[in-house]
Amino acid sequence: MGSGCRCGSEPVGHPGLAVDGVLLLDGKLLTVIRGNPPFLRMHALPGGHVELGETTEAAMVREFLEETGLQVQVERVVGVYSDPKRDPRGHTVSVAYSLRRVAGEMRAGSDAAQLDLVDPKRLPKMAFDHATIVADFLAGGQRFR
Repeated sequence: MGSGCRCGSEPVGHPGLAVDGVLLLDGKLLTVIRGNPPFLRMHALPGGHVELGETTEAAMVREFLEETGLQVQVERVVGVYSDPKRDPRGHTVSVAYSLRRVAGEMRAGSDAAQLDLVDPKRLPKMAFDHATIVADFLAGGQRFR
């Protein structure tokens, strides 16, 4: 969840691949409160590890459903986040997507201890680099400085 896991399936010495999703519901950002380390009990974007043979878009839809109970559709890429230090478990590259709700009822599942709707302009402390992803989303997409 939230930037993927280092599950041992990645070749040694290569980054893992993950997805993170940004979904606004009535102007509020849907976040998960992490139920597992790292960043235990911190807010994070729903997301996780891309499985072998799976597209990043399919992984995003799957992970979002597993963690939130919501069916979503990918709208656009927010950015690609590749800082080797973004995940303390190991080098993980994440493709972040803007999403649209399609169906389902909100419920915490998978690694999420609970769900929370927050003001995207006044974020709580976020796990990983998720505050940067949200800022990039609000700015219209990732900017290279």
